[in-house]
Amino acid sequence: MSMNRREFLQILAAAAAAGFALDSRSVLAGNAPAHYYDLPTFGNVSLMHMTDCHAQLQPIYFREPNVNLGVGASVGRVPHLVGEHLLKAYNIKAGSIDAHAFSYLDFTAAARTYGKVGGFAHLKTLVDQVRASRPGSLLLDGGDTWQGSATALWTNAQDMVDACIALGVNVMTPHWEMTYGAARVQEIVNGDFKKAGIDFVAQNVVTNDFGDQVFKPYVIREINGVQVAIIGQAFPYTPIANPRWMMPDWSFGIRDDSMQKFVDEARGRGAQVVVVLSHNGMDVDLKLASRVTGIDAIFGGHTHDGVPQPIQVKNAGGMTLVTNAGSNGKFLGVMDFEVKGGRVAGWKYRLVPVFSNMLSPDPKMEALITRIRAPFEHKLNEKLAVTEDLLYRRGNFNGTYDQLICDALMHVKGAEAAFSPGFRWGTSLLPGDVITMEKLMDQVAITYPATTLNTLTGAGIKTIMEDVCDNLFNADPYYQQGGDMVRVGGVRYSVTPNAGIGHRINDMTLNGQAIDPNKKYKVAGWAPVGEGVKGAPIWDVVAEYLREVKVIKQVKLNQPKVIGMGNNPGMVL
Repeated sequence: MSMNRREFLQILAAAAAAGFALDSRSVLAGNAPAHYYDLPTFGNVSLMHMTDCHAQLQPIYFREPNVNLGVGASVGRVPHLVGEHLLKAYNIKAGSIDAHAFSYLDFTAAARTYGKVGGFAHLKTLVDQVRASRPGSLLLDGGDTWQGSATALWTNAQDMVDACIALGVNVMTPHWEMTYGAARVQEIVNGDFKKAGIDFVAQNVVTNDFGDQVFKPYVIREINGVQVAIIGQAFPYTPIANPRWMMPDWSFGIRDDSMQKFVDEARGRGAQVVVVLSHNGMDVDLKLASRVTGIDAIFGGHTHDGVPQPIQVKNAGGMTLVTNAGSNGKFLGVMDFEVKGGRVAGWKYRLVPVFSNMLSPDPKMEALITRIRAPFEHKLNEKLAVTEDLLYRRGNFNGTYDQLICDALMHVKGAEAAFSPGFRWGTSLLPGDVITMEKLMDQVAITYPATTLNTLTGAGIKTIMEDVCDNLFNADPYYQQGGDMVRVGGVRYSVTPNAGIGHRINDMTLNGQAIDPNKKYKVAGWAPVGEGVKGAPIWDVVAEYLREVKVIKQVKLNQPKVIGMGNNPGMVL
């Protein structure tokens, strides 16, 4: 529930006394600083971009990472800047509302000051405000929209389909959507989306047999008399990062050649603006932008990077803007183009944080969300435990919520060690918050939730960790195939990101003893990508643990020793 104007004024006054940078422009108009959502218009073509909301219909907390390491050519470059390094790069004032939006700094205190972010009812208000000042503007959805919450899982994604239609999404590309299975995706695309006029685009998804396009590769929409092409780029490694058996007849991949073909084709059909709606991840998009010509902008997702301004990438045909718009409904990207003489002559961009205390909820969207949640309220609100710690996910190696999941797996499954996937989605909880079933499901709501208990040799444990580590730290972005590093319980280790595959993970110990390559260990895990794997769902395992311990406190974060990174601006430990 949003606080009223008086309550928000009191909190801002307390924040100013505590040292937060609330300048003289932060005079409230209604519930919002008067200047904050004032978005001056520019040009004649406007595109809005949201991505990676992970089915969060309600306002939430979300902590940005303090570890986002770049390797190879990415060292010290956006998006691999955290905390003060990122603020300095974009001239964001420490302690300001934007410093809270874009960094992890002083997270708990700032979150209590500025409140929650996102929420589709609040996002709807902002989208409609932008549309009112920019007639004809389109809303692009970068994917990871239908997955990540209890209600999305329990409604087979229908809650998010209905919410996105009500929000006014125009064009979408996918990733986690595929984990509902090919048949369900096609049902939505050819049913609800077609009826609502939403284009589902993915140039890189083709059939395994003849290489036919599964979805439209792109769509051309007219904005104020200007032809605008939006080309879709689904997450290229979906059948590797997620279960292949869920979409067995489709092939993904990066496909630079076909991307160039469709860019040229769209230009040939009269497109004066060509953009790519991508779920590659930002490093991949930066490389793609250097290789494919004729793209004006890439609206990126997957890596959850909240990047205040686009990166300008030069290529043989000119320049491409590369953006990434964060996650969890926390941001809305607004790109304005000035199109003259058949080409983009100028642009302005803002990545707008969505503060739910500063935007009135849209009544119709709020009513829709209430209807969606009504059948599940009792289950969603079950109190499992209380946390005395800040619980968060997001970061290359571990988060306190990930650690909690590993601890639960080891405790309930009777394991010596545990693996938990390096998923980037998952909301944050402040000290004192109740861990409800809904807040647990925010971390674990997937369609392949089985937990496992396997016997692995020490060598087998190292092989798994090395493989995942290469997916994260391969110097070539085109070989980075997944999320963050697998979260590890029990086993302590060192990591050398700049080493080659097979040589990054070292100094492995368990209970103070070196891991024996030939010895067998009991290792718990969850989210197996193989078909037919049986096991208690992860939410039952963690819920059992939470009900038993009742209070989460002093979570011991199992962070590896990071070697060879020096003063890397992508890491603050």
